[in-house]
Amino acid sequence: MRKPDSQPYWNTNVARHAGILRAVPAGCGEALDVGCGDGLLARRLTGRARHVTGVDTSPDMIARARESAAGRPELTFVEGDFLTVDLPAEGYDFICSVTTVHHLDFGSALTRMRELLRPGGALVVVGLALDEGVADWTFRIATQPAVRITKSLRGARTPEGMPVAEARMNYAQVRTEARRLLPGVRYRRHVLRRYSLTWRKPLTA
Repeated sequence: MRKPDSQPYWNTNVARHAGILRAVPAGCGEALDVGCGDGLLARRLTGRARHVTGVDTSPDMIARARESAAGRPELTFVEGDFLTVDLPAEGYDFICSVTTVHHLDFGSALTRMRELLRPGGALVVVGLALDEGVADWTFRIATQPAVRITKSLRGARTPEGMPVAEARMNYAQVRTEARRLLPGVRYRRHVLRRYSLTWRKPLTA
């Protein structure tokens, strides 16, 4: 497999890439990056998977991703709505998504990811949620200095034109719904204002 690209920029989404890459199953054939943006994570995934597909609704982001992937047959980028675009059922050994599910209907997005994943395949979702309640705000206030310092030291920036949206679910709602749709899912809340969901699809129903 080709060695993945080095990071041309850093932000709190890119900060989660290392953990996502570690979750790719050994011998991964097909991987899917949902909400691939400019294709940075998809390009890095080629170091762990034989072929990577990225899907995004933004024509501008897909154009950038395709330009960066010129001459690389192990990368395919698809423009379209993840919930409706034509993708093969149980076609992927690994599926990931970084700060995209809050742009979609959360339940529908997780359900589709579950259906597209092959038995035994792995899923990693990194997302945003609302701070609601004493526990959420206590966590945010306690970690805010670390977030500011890290962003400053790393020179955090986001590529121009990257689509943004406000989160609509709080952390407790995310955790509850994820556990309902993905039995046995591992939920974690991270310091840099992100949560992650990690799940393995059972080999048998």
